[in-house]
Amino acid sequence: MTARGFLRHGSNAALLAVLAIAAAAFAARAVPFSIAGALIGAAIFFTSEYTTHRFLFHAKPSRMRWILALQHRLHYDHHVDPAKLELLFLPLWFTVPVTALYYGIYAAVTHDGALALSLTFGSLAALTYYEWMHYVAHVPFVPVTPFGRWMKKYHLWHHFKNERLWFGVTNPSMDVLMRTYRHVQDAERSESVRELWKAGL
Repeated sequence: MTARGFLRHGSNAALLAVLAIAAAAFAARAVPFSIAGALIGAAIFFTSEYTTHRFLFHAKPSRMRWILALQHRLHYDHHVDPAKLELLFLPLWFTVPVTALYYGIYAAVTHDGALALSLTFGSLAALTYYEWMHYVAHVPFVPVTPFGRWMKKYHLWHHFKNERLWFGVTNPSMDVLMRTYRHVQDAERSESVRELWKAGL
């Protein structure tokens, strides 16, 4: 049931299909694969996970109506109704151009199309893991590992105690580095945790 729910919503089935096709191409040696490149791509995504969440999704509401509508669809409304699966995942119309942007940047920096594919593969694998961790945090499912159970609580603190803290979904490292980590008992309860546009960020 949990896996079916994950595949039914958002762009998750498409992400897994792309990863499977890419893995098959790498395995058949149709495209050279760089393990180091994939790991670097994943690390880049895990950094952007924090920066995108904090600085893009929690940005002040735009005065432009169409941008404000995007802000609501991509994140504001998720805070209003954290259990609504239709608002939980990144939509395909967002994931596709972001994937193209990742590849374009990697290709421009490395001047190597094959290495750019390995980097993009790592970033997409990390994105899929992010979507799974985010999903598990919001559905009635108990993660298997102690770390998974702790990260579930960690993300829910962000939703139900203070939206200015705990931006990490897969790990807390950037929160520690950027000083947005607190012990939960030391954090104040925010009145705008469900209505981000009132946060005055």
